[in-house]
Amino acid sequence: MDRKQGKPFNRLFFKVYLNYALVLALFAILVGLIFMNLYENATMESYRDKMLKQAGVISKRLSRAITNNEADGYLDYLAIIQELDYDESDIWTISNPNAKSPMDKQFENVNLEDVKLPQDCVTVIEKAFEGKLLNKSGYYEEFGGTSAIQGYPVTVNGEVVGVVLLRTEIKKQEEIVSSSMYLIYFSVGIALFISFIIAIVFAKGITKPIISMRAAALLLADGQYESKLFLNRRDEIGDLATTIDILADRLKESEVERQSREQMRTDFFANVSHELRTPITVVRAYTEMLVDGIVTEEDKVNQYYAKILAECKGMERLVGDLLLLSKMQNPDFEVEKEPVNVVQIFEDLLRSFHPLCQDKEIQMVFTKEYPVYIMMGDYDRLKQMFLIILDNAVKFSKENSSIYINLTKTDKLLISVRDEGIGISKEELPYIFDKFYRSKLKQNEQGSGLGLAIARQIALKHDGDIVVKSEEGKWTEFLFSFQSLENFVEELDIS
Repeated sequence: MDRKQGKPFNRLFFKVYLNYALVLALFAILVGLIFMNLYENATMESYRDKMLKQAGVISKRLSRAITNNEADGYLDYLAIIQELDYDESDIWTISNPNAKSPMDKQFENVNLEDVKLPQDCVTVIEKAFEGKLLNKSGYYEEFGGTSAIQGYPVTVNGEVVGVVLLRTEIKKQEEIVSSSMYLIYFSVGIALFISFIIAIVFAKGITKPIISMRAAALLLADGQYESKLFLNRRDEIGDLATTIDILADRLKESEVERQSREQMRTDFFANVSHELRTPITVVRAYTEMLVDGIVTEEDKVNQYYAKILAECKGMERLVGDLLLLSKMQNPDFEVEKEPVNVVQIFEDLLRSFHPLCQDKEIQMVFTKEYPVYIMMGDYDRLKQMFLIILDNAVKFSKENSSIYINLTKTDKLLISVRDEGIGISKEELPYIFDKFYRSKLKQNEQGSGLGLAIARQIALKHDGDIVVKSEEGKWTEFLFSFQSLENFVEELDIS
């Protein structure tokens, strides 16, 4: 790990936490500011509505008093209201000089000419003279503080004869708002604290599985393919963890396959060395005896030459089989295919095996439903494949026994070669197609162990399949399946 990655502020946890915490903090602050503004506006609006309602009640009471000429009763009412007013409000009644019948001076408790009012008060009064409602608030030096002003017209017989003016200090409302703001600030602080805790949990929830994935990846890089995450999450991180587990399984499978191939390669070279060492040793021994003149008799000399030739032919056959098997196992190698009559292949092989079968009194029984079975393939390769199978069948068959060859067709071309020989044990059955695998039977002491491996590769190159069934001491059957041509020739009338 480099030094830059080791710094805390370069860690993914810190980045996720910081970004998430900043978002939560900004959101909390923004909500707090909005809520504080709304609360302040709502509080002041509620107080304005209260002033408006109070001014309206006083205006109606004054209108009745003017109509009934009850000045003393109104002034007593006004005094009582002011005594009960806990907000320390000023209630002024002002006559409208522009009215046809202005309010009597006895109902007026303030003369505009005698007092100096702020411009906002003048504006509110003028609007009330016009029959309009207006509220103003602010800091006024004339009142020595922050005040709210509400005007309400006094109407008699449809005419605005005066105005009720309420002036109230809003210091208490500001104190209420301030105390409420403290609660809001405290709530925002608690929300931020909780948000930071949530941010830590959220960041850990993201970074912890990533750290586990990094550790698992390092273990995989070290070849410890059994390491798994088993992370049960139904999100993208869970999908990534599952993918890493799948990768671990694939790497493990690849490693097992690689080791298997390496072992096969080692075994291959060992087997080749073993197979070539014996004939080379024999050839060298015979040659040294001839060169040193140890053997001089003509019959023995000719016998040694014959053995040398036989060993050379055996090595030549072994090398040829190795080259053929190597070619067949090459993925890029493709056989040249053309329509081939499988019946013709077996008829040629039956003629070739006739002398060998006579020596052991073996009968080959060839059965088929049609005289012609067509498939796409290489005639020589297919003949070599069936030659290997029939050669083994004859080699391991008992005397006075039979070999059954059967051709059938369903959706595929099916070929069966069954003998009545010594069979194959269950232990050996899984390995008979392996390179250089040879049974320890006397009949197989001259074999190279490559025949069945070559036969299987030829079948695979023809997009076919080959399986073997056997019962030890009784029989062995090789089963082939190939794709046949759709328009295969049915039974011909040869009569």
